[in-house]
Amino acid sequence: MEKIKEKIAAFKLEAETWQDKYEDLKEQYKQLEQDNTEKENQIKSLTVKNEQLDTEVEKLETELAESKQLAEDSTTLKSTNDNYTKKNEQLETDLEETDSKLKETMDKLRDADLKVEELERRLNAVNEEKEAMEEKNEQLATQYAEAKQELDDIAASLENL
Repeated sequence: MEKIKEKIAAFKLEAETWQDKYEDLKEQYKQLEQDNTEKENQIKSLTVKNEQLDTEVEKLETELAESKQLAEDSTTLKSTNDNYTKKNEQLETDLEETDSKLKETMDKLRDADLKVEELERRLNAVNEEKEAMEEKNEQLATQYAEAKQELDDIAASLENL
């Protein structure tokens, strides 16, 4: 009887441990979802900035073409053309850096997605284990009730003797 009580207590403790693990995984999942949302917002921001830079590059390229035409007409405008060229190179460098950052962010987002999928699989496995443990607990409770009834019947028959 005492062993059964100990086993039931052990099962209850184990069930509480699994519930704690489930809560921890659930919190990790929420954190990863929040991180994922933040990364998506960063990607959107970088995409908008990239589009703005593309527009600015196109504008500067147009200005550069006009400057080259003027340089052919006048040698005094050559220095202005050089300035636009440097500015264009800087913008292209900035654009390349922005593209690089965007690619890194996309890679991190993919990694985060993979981690979320892995955690979802783990969560499903934990849930399945929990259900199995609950079934086992119910079986043990039934066995306990049957054993207790049998013990009570034996005790009653012993008292009648």
